[in-house]
Amino acid sequence: MILGASGFIGNALYKELAPYYKIFGTFYSSKGYEKNTHFFEYNHEKSGLKQILREVKPKLIISALRGDFSSQLEEHLFLVNYLKISNCRIMFLSSANVFDSFRHYPSYEYDKTLSESIYGHFKIKIENQLMHLPVGKYIIIRLPMIFGISAPRTLEIDEALKNDLAIEVFPNTVINVNSDVRLRQQIHYLINHKKTGIYHLGSSDLISHFDFIRTLIERRHNKSGIFKQVFTSNTIRYLATLPKENKLPNHIQPSYIDVLNDLSLR
Repeated sequence: MILGASGFIGNALYKELAPYYKIFGTFYSSKGYEKNTHFFEYNHEKSGLKQILREVKPKLIISALRGDFSSQLEEHLFLVNYLKISNCRIMFLSSANVFDSFRHYPSYEYDKTLSESIYGHFKIKIENQLMHLPVGKYIIIRLPMIFGISAPRTLEIDEALKNDLAIEVFPNTVINVNSDVRLRQQIHYLINHKKTGIYHLGSSDLISHFDFIRTLIERRHNKSGIFKQVFTSNTIRYLATLPKENKLPNHIQPSYIDVLNDLSLR
């Protein structure tokens, strides 16, 4: 059961997993799912999941929800209680932002989380809820920036280039990245092998945000962009999540060059 299956990441996972598993999903604002019997309309700000879960009886719930933070927190608290009494596990898509207070080094799976952003703090709260479950009941996936041919952030860059608008970049911020193509392969592997615990699913190497966006534009459009360089600190800042203990096989662990190749239009 994919919560948020009509979103960019949720839909990529649905398409990857549907040929191999009996998959259900939820949608809210996206059109085209009303007649799909495997999709349920769901707005976590107005309604709960009880009826949907009673009907589907999932063995694995993948949470790729977006929207209001407070209602998401309530829904995940409900899910924690549901998981305690059900033959079911949860995979929660978290973010590198749970470490955005740490500036001087990359972060690993079992490092302490600390965030200065509202978004990062919200993700930490849900992670902490899930960690009250037995280890075998949850998988926490911390994601860096996710790109794709038709990803929202990629299309924003395309639109800015088309209209000669400045693109905001962070020269002092070192990141790792991933693409929807690589991510869905990685998550498929984790499900197949019944993995549990915490996983960092980003590129195996690092690059500055500015260099990545600049190279992406050159490869994708064969031209240079107009950049607004933003310096958030006087020193190099890391917003990167790397694996130390829970590593994936090399053939599904991309470099940032692999991600760039996934985004090329040529």
